[in-house]
Amino acid sequence: MTAQTQFSGGFQNIPVDSAHAFRAAMTVMARPGEIRSLSGAVPPAPLSVAAGTLLLTLCDPETKVHLAGELDTDALREWLTFHTGAPLVPAAEADFAVGTWGEIGGLDRYRIGTAEYPDRSTTLIVERDSLDQSGAILHGPGIKQCAGLNLPDIPALQRNAALFPLGCDFFFTCGDKVAALPRSTQISAEG
Repeated sequence: MTAQTQFSGGFQNIPVDSAHAFRAAMTVMARPGEIRSLSGAVPPAPLSVAAGTLLLTLCDPETKVHLAGELDTDALREWLTFHTGAPLVPAAEADFAVGTWGEIGGLDRYRIGTAEYPDRSTTLIVERDSLDQSGAILHGPGIKQCAGLNLPDIPALQRNAALFPLGCDFFFTCGDKVAALPRSTQISAEG
């Protein structure tokens, strides 16, 4: 990776871009199943624009990140370290993990919080080939009646939701799109 590549791809206007990205991230987490545009970062391939923007928005030198599978590249490690200072760690130590569902591996590799500190769990950023409001049916906080979202592994995500208030939270990204699935959301089989 050249120094030029390492230094490029961050927010052009950090205060404005990060504020817009943070609002979009919090909106989709508050409204499970809603899909929003999320852009501002231009990360090295194969990381999507939405996933890169989430990492730049949510990570800092105190935020431990795990890069799974094909995303664990020199270019991406250098880019993320330069722009956020976030330390790169194994899955079991991560505050955030990013990769495809297959690369992330079993959810038992990640922290689910404790009874005293349920917020000390891993948030997974799952890269998807597509993102649409069909498939699994979602119910719970932030959803008026129900919402749909194409999820990668409904049984695994249902087991995660059954751990509430423990469990992992999820962002799903594809290109410049993002959706979220907090651990409080109940999931029904595909409709």
